[in-house]
Order: sequence, then structure tokens, then C-alpha cells
Amino acid sequence: MIDVPLHPLEPGATIGILGGGQLGRMLSVAAARLGFRCHIFEPGANPPAGHVAEQVTTANYDDDEALRRFASDVDVITFEFENIPTAALDILQDLRPIRPGREALRISQDRLVEKSFLQGLGLKTAPFADITDLASLTGALDQIGTPAIVKTRRMGYDGKGQIRIDHADEAAKAIDELAGTPAILEGFIQFSHEVSVIAARSASGDVACFDPGENVHRNGILHTTTVPARLGPAQRTDAILLAANILNALDYVGVLGVELFVTPNGLIVNEIAPRVHNSGHWTQQGCVVDQFEQHIRAVAGWPLGDGQRYADVVMENLIGDDVERIPDLAKDTSTALHLYGKTDTKPGRKMGHFNRVTRRS
Repeated sequence: MIDVPLHPLEPGATIGILGGGQLGRMLSVAAARLGFRCHIFEPGANPPAGHVAEQVTTANYDDDEALRRFASDVDVITFEFENIPTAALDILQDLRPIRPGREALRISQDRLVEKSFLQGLGLKTAPFADITDLASLTGALDQIGTPAIVKTRRMGYDGKGQIRIDHADEAAKAIDELAGTPAILEGFIQFSHEVSVIAARSASGDVACFDPGENVHRNGILHTTTVPARLGPAQRTDAILLAANILNALDYVGVLGVELFVTPNGLIVNEIAPRVHNSGHWTQQGCVVDQFEQHIRAVAGWPLGDGQRYADVVMENLIGDDVERIPDLAKDTSTALHLYGKTDTKPGRKMGHFNRVTRRS
């Protein structure tokens, strides 16, 4: 693995981004504001990030030569999603620094590994068990109970790769649906609401956290994030310290999303995401330095912004046919639209989001 230099990149340097979706798009815009160029590596044609980046490589992650050419053109590599094939990282890590590092990816790519890592830090998670076959699932249900949810260990997002089990006699059907895919069983948590902390750590070890946001999901997809979240002062402090603990344990560089359940017995970690996060989009209108600029600052070796919130904001995703609301939203003077440049509208597809400022400090 190539050594990571501690000196900051100068404006004009090129940041390589693995993945060309909307997160890559917004990272590219933030990088451009700081004078950096961006080079996107994305298998799909005409990605949203490609509309605003200086260069795009369209190639699969198993194209070794394309990966090498991409690395030779950039100064540092980051990513907008965590499910990057290991073989691609094996090539890139010897050519350019990868920020955040591979350990964060290794942990977050596997739900079982992630839950074990979090518990190893002394953090609370939902009860869980490794699922390999019907016998292991039946045994886990005996221990954890129902309702519970089976999740594939790898891949899966926005509710994908998940099977709810309300009764033990549904185990065989769940195993059939998994078709041999490694999985994890998680017990349900009684919680009042979900919050998330968007946290950042610099190459020198400085940590800065944004205010926790309160999340509401629909059909497994984030619908809204509201700041400030319903948290008491002690809960807010605990959430931020918890996120900082994870960052430091990973020797992390960049922005990390930490999803938490609020329960009468304290905060329970749902999952972590080693990247900028949908629930952090509110920072675009709520802070001087938003999550995207914060990530670029970190991976470029710059000082972090403080991320202090100066407004109350509600972020709402525009999913599928929600794009029909755009003309009305554009008339709302308290609302900032962020559209992703996607031409095909599909059910469940994130087409954009808007931030509505509800109060200024």
C-alpha cells in the first residue's frame, strides 16, 4: 500500500472518485469550489457526476488497465459508495493514496463484520447472528425471537436485500429467497426515532461532527432528515462522541455517516457508511462548510471546517415521480433544489432532493 502523504494538495490537483452517482456529483461540485479537478471512474454511461467533473473513465472495475490509467491521472482517490470490488482496490492502493482507507471499506462491506466491529468498541447494536443455512437461522430465531429481519451480509441498500420474518415458520422461505447468499439475522429494536451523525476526521486526526439529524424512511428509502433532531443535550453529546470513537478506531480520513436508534436504554448503532451520506444533505443549506466540502478538505489534507449549523433545515428526497413537484418547489423562496441530472424517472429512484430552511439562527 502506498504511503499517504500528510502535506495538503494544492488547488489544481486532481481528486479521483470511484463511482459516478449523485454523491460523486456533489463531491465534484464541492471540489471545484476549492480549485480541484475531479476524475470519475464509473462503469455506467453518462453518470450524474460526469456532468460536472473534468474527466470520466467509463470502464468496469475488473478492467485493470483502465484502473491504472485512472490512478496515474489523479493525486488521491476517494469513493462515493462502499461496494467497490476488492480486486480493484488491490490495484489502486499501490498507485495512489485511498481515503478513507481500506479498513473502513472492509468493515462496512459486510454487515456481520461491521456489527462485530461496533460491539468490539463497546457500542450497542441490535442482536444479530450469522446465517449460513436453515439450521443456523432456526437457531438464531430461537435466541433472538421475532419479528426479525434477514439481511444479506454484502450489498443491499435502500431496503434491498432484506427479508422480514414475523413467525419462525417463515424461516425456510427466507432461506429459499437467499439462495445461498451469506446473511445476517438482526432482531428488531424498539426505538422512538432514528438519527444520524455526519462526522469527519482529517489526516492529522482532527475530528469535526455536524449536528445529528432526525431521519424518516418510507419503503426502506430515506424520506426526510430534520435538524435539529429530537435529542437531549446528553444524547446529542453521546451521539457525537460515539461517532468520533468510530472515526478514531478506523484511523479514518474523510466523512462518515453513523445511523443511530434512539431508545430508552441509550443510543444503538444501526450502521455506518464510509462516505458522504444522504442524511447529511441538509448541511448544504445549514452550514458554511457542508459535508461534501468537508470530505474534500479531509481527503486533500486540508484543515476541516467546523460545520457549525446556522439554520434549521428539513431535507426531503425526490423519489421517482416526485420530480413533478419541481415547478412548485422552485417557487418556494425557503427551498433550495438539488437535482441529479438523471433523465430516466423510475419508481424508487433518487432524482434529487431539496432543503427547506425553517429557521435561521
